[in-house]
Amino acid sequence: MKKLISILLLSLYLVSTTELYQFLKVPVLIEHYLEHKAENPAITIVSFFKIHYENPVKDSDYNKDQQLPFASHAAHLVIVCTPATPFTFQLSDKGSNPIIKSKQTFYKSIFYNKDILNSIWQPPKSC
Repeated sequence: MKKLISILLLSLYLVSTTELYQFLKVPVLIEHYLEHKAENPAITIVSFFKIHYENPVKDSDYNKDQQLPFASHAAHLVIVCTPATPFTFQLSDKGSNPIIKSKQTFYKSIFYNKDILNSIWQPPKSC
């Protein structure tokens, strides 16, 4: 049951946020192809795609052509976030501690051994 719900939710998300919603228009594509096939029985599926996708022409069925999958694209997900209240940022001098800059050199630490770290980059020595 979890798998089915996961697939359903993922499908809904992908259809609503990507171009996958265009595949929902496939029945319109088939119907439009059958209309062209009724008018001209010699038309092939390849020539149908060339007419409608390679060099689209504004003809009598242009509105129907624009309903085909991947013929037109829309901004299907637009999210605008604005803060409800104006955001202000103020610095106050009350109780602030001065920043003390101290230069610390970690390479003079007892935990640093130059010979050990430099030995990593040496080629192996053969006997």
